[in-house]
Amino acid sequence: MIWELSWYGSPNQRDEKGNELKETCKKLEDELGVTIFERGGTEISTTPIGAQIVAQAERVLEQTAAIKEIAKQNKDPLAGAFRLGVIYTVGPYLLPSLVKTMIEQVPQMPLVLQENYTVKLMELLRQGELDAAIMALPIPDQGLMVQPLYDEPFLVAVPHQHPWAERDMISAEELKTETMLLLGAGHCFRDQVLEVCPEMARFSTTGDGIARTFEGSSLETIRHMVASGIGLTVLPAASVVRQNAETLLKYIPFEQPAPNRRIVIAWRKSFTRQPAIEAIRRAVQACQLPGVTMVEASPESQ
Repeated sequence: MIWELSWYGSPNQRDEKGNELKETCKKLEDELGVTIFERGGTEISTTPIGAQIVAQAERVLEQTAAIKEIAKQNKDPLAGAFRLGVIYTVGPYLLPSLVKTMIEQVPQMPLVLQENYTVKLMELLRQGELDAAIMALPIPDQGLMVQPLYDEPFLVAVPHQHPWAERDMISAEELKTETMLLLGAGHCFRDQVLEVCPEMARFSTTGDGIARTFEGSSLETIRHMVASGIGLTVLPAASVVRQNAETLLKYIPFEQPAPNRRIVIAWRKSFTRQPAIEAIRRAVQACQLPGVTMVEASPESQ
């Protein structure tokens, strides 16, 4: 650890400041009964115990700064960074517009973003590492406040040369005759697709299913696999962009009642920056995501 002490002023002022610093260090050493600094000529270095004391002092200063930040945010809940988590199947399609909108609407509240699985975001919320998280219901935890954001229908993606490419609608049951591409374990969207498409769930849990379904690491990987003719997949509507310009894929709605998911923002009940949550909700609504239906509702407990 290297400490560099510098200041401006006349030579007399610097000498006076230097003497004051030395006197403060000496008083601290006398009070603690240890040697914190080793002095040799014009150089000052820390002793081993001094290094530990300095490190602890740094942590105290960081906590002091955090306390000041909390007080500042209490005066203005929109002031200061906001730590927001987003699930993988929402982030790529929401965040570019959301960040731009937040900069325009609430420039004093920069977003610190993290994409992750639902389970990991829940853990970070509980630990206080995140202020809020955007996820899909159901949420596998209790004790949170939840604000609905939007409902998002599912669509079937097929290669442009597939016999279904010109269909207007597809039933979930028809998918049992096709090779399906799914997200891997850990993605909540995988579980949601298996829940609303029982035939796919049957394939995923049998020997025949291992041969009839394949797993990918991201929606974009799966989208390219479908475009190459390997199979079909189910995608959330917001991930489907510029369909008119799409030449390799066709996106077909499900027959009614069409499967969908509800996207929400969740936060701890003890979190006090409610206006910040509302600012994010307004920004999401201003993003105009394709194919989704925005939801107006009051926060509710989970």
